[in-house]
Amino acid sequence: MGQHWQELVPIDRYIVHASGLLYEYDRKVLTFLYQPLIGPVCLSLYMTLWAELEENRLWSEASSHHILMNLLGLNLKDIYEARLKLEGMGLLKTLVNEEDEIRSFIYELQPPLTPEQFFLDGMLNIYLFRKIGKNHFFRLKRFFSDRKTPTDKEYHDVTRAFQDVYSSATPKTLKYLQDVSSDLNADDDNIFIGRKGQNEIQIDSSHFDFALLMDGLNESLIPQKAINQKVKDAISNLAFLYDIDAIQMKKFLLDAFNPNNDEIDIEELRKAARDWYQFVNYDELPSLIERTQPLKYQVQLQEPKTPKEKMIRYYETTSPLKVLIDRSNGAEPASSDLKVIESLMINQHLPAGVVNVLIDFVLLQTDMKFTKNYVEKIGSQWARKNVKTVIEAMDLAIKENESKAFSSGDKPRTKSVKQKPIRTEILPDWFEEEQQKRTESPHKEKETDLEAKKREIEEILKEFKK
Repeated sequence: MGQHWQELVPIDRYIVHASGLLYEYDRKVLTFLYQPLIGPVCLSLYMTLWAELEENRLWSEASSHHILMNLLGLNLKDIYEARLKLEGMGLLKTLVNEEDEIRSFIYELQPPLTPEQFFLDGMLNIYLFRKIGKNHFFRLKRFFSDRKTPTDKEYHDVTRAFQDVYSSATPKTLKYLQDVSSDLNADDDNIFIGRKGQNEIQIDSSHFDFALLMDGLNESLIPQKAINQKVKDAISNLAFLYDIDAIQMKKFLLDAFNPNNDEIDIEELRKAARDWYQFVNYDELPSLIERTQPLKYQVQLQEPKTPKEKMIRYYETTSPLKVLIDRSNGAEPASSDLKVIESLMINQHLPAGVVNVLIDFVLLQTDMKFTKNYVEKIGSQWARKNVKTVIEAMDLAIKENESKAFSSGDKPRTKSVKQKPIRTEILPDWFEEEQQKRTESPHKEKETDLEAKKREIEEILKEFKK
């Protein structure tokens, strides 16, 4: 996927379609449950598209994105980003037609989950709890729930069944119905106006190594038939939510297995995973952030060939957590480091790929220290400069290294201008390559030096692959 202007231009046409009737109650669900997760811009886009539908109709009139920009007071980039978030949250489905060089879209609005589905989702409810806090979360639970129908002895069910009220039709009427049964269905190109239930968010199972999990499970402890599709769906969601690998998941499955009926208790599985995550992260719950560089900001779309292109691809397809683990030789990063990373992505709105470059830059400048004040100072400056792509971040890191403009409690090591810099730490090849270009002597290097440099870059690349 390219930049937003490659995917969408103001003259592109669109039609709004609803997969089913949207009810007034859905507005409350969207406002109070979804808005804390998707933000007001996404909610505004959804509501505006919804408003284009006439009452009790499923299709709107055709319009252009230029009109949508004027309605929302937003640029096309913000509308495109909001559309992607709605798609990821399962609230919007987008179809495109590019025939005859005229691009048109169908924006199919999906109904939100019911409050019961949302609060029992296992993913969205956790993110909402983390976002708004315990007190407001339970306030919303009370808002979206009410008393059950009384079932005590004071009340008795006297409801009549269908057959108690109605009698069967005569044979002649039945024959008439059979003769005109084809007329009772909707026409071939139409459907009856109604509403289908919304599907809960489900993470693709390909993101989890089920083969490794099944290999690690002993058939005598947990039979493979216990890992049915419903359990696999729960495992995929929990692995995404809490960043759990196959080895850790095995322990939680053993805790949730009920030997009496040879089944996995999914609620116990969720509880075990949540308790483990909160224990490791000091009673914190995960936040909903984009774990890798958003596709709209990725620039290395072709197969990388040079070391620099490979490094760009690494930054764009790797989460900041994985980068920290790689730089720590596989050790789990401190929770304080993770909170700093989360702050950069949530408060400073820095994309994951930019944060990855920032991590390497800080570690190289401060002798592998990750000091909160220094990181936040750089992050806030990069945010003000509106750095969104990996290439922009790499270029800025190189310029900052030359100017040595930053100052903090952990200042970068300074060297005399006349002194030849000596590096003992491992540098990213893109950083080393650019520094070489800027400090290169006007005299041509010897062939042996060039060969040594190539070998050095290859060794650096191998380190990053580990």
